[in-house]
Amino acid sequence: MTQPPRVFGIAGWKNSGKTGLMVRLVTELTARGLKVSTIKHAHHDFDIDKVGADSYRHRQAGAHEVALVSGTRFAIMHELRGEPEPSFDDILARLAPCDLVLIEGYKREPVPKIEARRRDASKTEALAPTDPHICAIAADHAVHGTDLPVFDLDDTKAIADFVLSKTGLDGRKPPS
Repeated sequence: MTQPPRVFGIAGWKNSGKTGLMVRLVTELTARGLKVSTIKHAHHDFDIDKVGADSYRHRQAGAHEVALVSGTRFAIMHELRGEPEPSFDDILARLAPCDLVLIEGYKREPVPKIEARRRDASKTEALAPTDPHICAIAADHAVHGTDLPVFDLDDTKAIADFVLSKTGLDGRKPPS
């Protein structure tokens, strides 16, 4: 029986630097030899398919799932067609085995996470005071009034070290 993957999140308001931090962390952690997967929660209707493409036409015709497969990657698009959004755990269970799953969004999931803060974010209300799962803050400005560790939003190496420490992956390459 395989162990569930280690999970760590990046939470914050729109334009708080979440995606940039995610991309830098994936780059840093994969360079250290870890197999990293990501889950991004979108709060709006999105589409990864192009209008007019064969797969788009399959979905428009009513296909429940459409798999696109090539020699370099595959994707499965699942149309909810009125069904409720799947839970975080349902999506996590669909991922292939890996060392670490980084999640972007899912502010309210009970997983350890860093709060990203940027002075120019759409909202600046702190999430940490009401979320016991936030274990650090990464910001582009000085942060006062917290006992949590605070990182510069661009200090990717230090944040990666923190994530590995919090997930128990520090100092060793876990079995994949």
